[in-house]
Amino acid sequence: MGMRLPGRVVLIVVGVLLVVLVAGYLALLRPDIPYARLEAKYANAQSRFMNLPGGLHVHYRDQGLANGPPVVMVHGFSASLHTWEPWVRLIGGSYRVVTLDLPGHGLTRAPAGYAATINGYADIVDGVARRLELPPYVVVGNSMGGAVAWDDVLRHPDRVRGLVLVDSAGWPEKVRGGDGPLIFKLMRNPISRALIRDLDVRPIAKRALEAAYVDKSLVTPALVDRYVELARAPGHREILLTIQNRPDSGVTADTFRKIAVPTLVMHGDDDRLIPVADGHAFAAAIPGARLITYPGVGHVPMEQIPDRSAADLKVFLDGLSASGPRPPASAGR
Repeated sequence: MGMRLPGRVVLIVVGVLLVVLVAGYLALLRPDIPYARLEAKYANAQSRFMNLPGGLHVHYRDQGLANGPPVVMVHGFSASLHTWEPWVRLIGGSYRVVTLDLPGHGLTRAPAGYAATINGYADIVDGVARRLELPPYVVVGNSMGGAVAWDDVLRHPDRVRGLVLVDSAGWPEKVRGGDGPLIFKLMRNPISRALIRDLDVRPIAKRALEAAYVDKSLVTPALVDRYVELARAPGHREILLTIQNRPDSGVTADTFRKIAVPTLVMHGDDDRLIPVADGHAFAAAIPGARLITYPGVGHVPMEQIPDRSAADLKVFLDGLSASGPRPPASAGR
């Protein structure tokens, strides 16, 4: 028969445990990092800013061949325009490449209470392109940015002449089955959102990046710093934790049959965040789409295998340029 502890001792032990837990939680809290400090570290000579309706102050870069055919690149969830720099360097001699930070990401500022949606992000991409007076452009998107890209095509069919999906999000989950990665399950729960909002996420971020990049040697301390620090920009964590990461509830496999522009689908075979089966599904659903998969490659081919993936991208873009401008589409979504 075990010894029974007095009630007072039990209360003391419970109290000490609570103090330790609270102290540990508080020790993990991290404050916002001012934009001025982040801009000093993560902006460069090519960085530009524009104001868009709704109080948005958008960070973008307009690089490459100034009079070349325009290509607009959209990053994924929790990433930033920096993810595209390898491709900018490799195709910039032939194309005008515009990259931007979406609200809640990078150095773009959004007002308090900003409600981020895929549809809203697609309209921001279109807004940046219009402000820069781009002719019809090719839109490229990775991960969540892929959903933004194909939504941009459907919402603004007269503005886009080609689509490139790189390990794209947005394939209907009810078709695939399941309800998405764990982080998105946590984000949909208000209690877990509140608990993790201000915590130091560096250990989680490092593991997530290693899963995304597959090649752990690419996940340097500087890369982890960039992801973690930019997420601590004022207002970013609230947006990241409340973003509606799906275009709308009406998306089905038939939605993608309405895409009427030349499309390239690129996907890493070893993507642990979005299965390569989704890449096959996009390519099968989008009329005339071409699929390229990469053995041993994860979620970000433009960073893991920049030379090879950029060469494939350039073949696709060169083909569009050779065929001339695309006539305006007759209908959107």
